[in-house]
Amino acid sequence: MKAKHVMVSPVKVGRAEMTVREVAKMLTDNGISALPIIDEKGRLIGIVSEGDLIRRAEIGTQKHRSWWLSLFTSNIQLAEEYSRAHSRLIKDLMTNEVVTVDPETPLEKVAELFERHRIKRVPVCENGGLVGIVTRANLVQAIATAPQKAHSDLGDEQIREKARKRIEAESWANTSSINITVKDGTVHLWGTVHSEAERNALRVAVENIAGVKGIKDNIVLEPFPVWM
Repeated sequence: MKAKHVMVSPVKVGRAEMTVREVAKMLTDNGISALPIIDEKGRLIGIVSEGDLIRRAEIGTQKHRSWWLSLFTSNIQLAEEYSRAHSRLIKDLMTNEVVTVDPETPLEKVAELFERHRIKRVPVCENGGLVGIVTRANLVQAIATAPQKAHSDLGDEQIREKARKRIEAESWANTSSINITVKDGTVHLWGTVHSEAERNALRVAVENIAGVKGIKDNIVLEPFPVWM
């Protein structure tokens, strides 16, 4: 799936000249957590989110530093914090460098951007214009509505072969210490691993194979050797 398949469109937008109060009201009235900011030509120039509005003087949540802690904070940072807490205009609070994607961006890439930049949403732009927005919630919605593939149940030998190939394809699996047997749809896992994470991953690798009715875990946990 791609960004265009899950993005919200059209998107509520704001202007840099709007007041903080106006933007806060737009977020509240529309039940959204962020507002892309565009210029007079419709080009994306920033974004403001709920997180940008939580440290504000009018509600008494601006940062209060002790005098000695202020000594270790640069004047630039102190000045920026003051502007963000006291400015009337959203242009002083919005994030200017916005991570964006285009409609053809795969959701795998979108998820990677969420993790790498620690963000909750990405605007979708095309030909210089804003056409949508993808949030983490949209990815969850995609999971909830994804069609389930129908598969015919496999026989014991087919299950064993598919499980073996699936595990061999994973770099974390030490296949030389793992064996698999299958009887009447029940997969028996044998061998040794060095962590509970590996044991759990082995189970996950085989439990969704068509025809698997159960898993019998005979794996032995052996910690990594400590060399003297």
